[in-house]
Amino acid sequence: MEQLVFELAAPEPPQLANFLPGRNAELVAVLPRMVAATSGESGLYLWGPPGSGKTHLLQAVMALAAEHGAAARSFTTPEAVGDDEAVTTCQVVAIDRIDEASAAAAGRIFTLFNALKERGGRLITASRTPLGKLLLREDLRTRLGWGLVYEVLPLADDEKPAALGAYARQRGFALSPDVIDYLLRHGRRDMQSLLSALAALDRLSLATKRPITVPLLKGWLQGELEWPRAERREAPRD
Repeated sequence: MEQLVFELAAPEPPQLANFLPGRNAELVAVLPRMVAATSGESGLYLWGPPGSGKTHLLQAVMALAAEHGAAARSFTTPEAVGDDEAVTTCQVVAIDRIDEASAAAAGRIFTLFNALKERGGRLITASRTPLGKLLLREDLRTRLGWGLVYEVLPLADDEKPAALGAYARQRGFALSPDVIDYLLRHGRRDMQSLLSALAALDRLSLATKRPITVPLLKGWLQGELEWPRAERREAPRD
């Protein structure tokens, strides 16, 4: 039952505000400057293992671009990159899983990179492979290295309690150590699932006007409490 409820907790749209930076604080600080074109860099290459948050960060970049009114386009795979000239006029283009690019896709991305650089755009890519081991044509790999390169480091288990507590405070509520411990001992331990659970608990707390405690959490997991409607907290609790 607990696993099921954790899986049903609706995820929030990816944003920098709901990304737990951990050891990635410098990278998170760079992304708004990339979108605003104040970093002085033409590109950004992210790499890290599955589940480290690369895709979340690319989607967060799109959300930032929308907030700033910047023309942006994202591709979930390199094969989706076509020859659409309108893409070259974007201020920000994001490509996920670039390490899976075929020779044909790599050629299109090479052309796209050059067009973006000429017009002042930025290309942000994500990969599971370090740049030095990227099996793509050398001219593209070299150009990807012209910009910033960051390894996206997943949160270690011993970092998760502090990260969850900080995220809760950012949303305007406090989590006691016993609630955090219960969250980490029940259900999935990946950060997307845990953050979805926290967001759902926040809504439940608002709907029931009860603080977030282990009994509240248990009642939700055991199906004794109704699923909360989406509702945002206006101000931090005292």
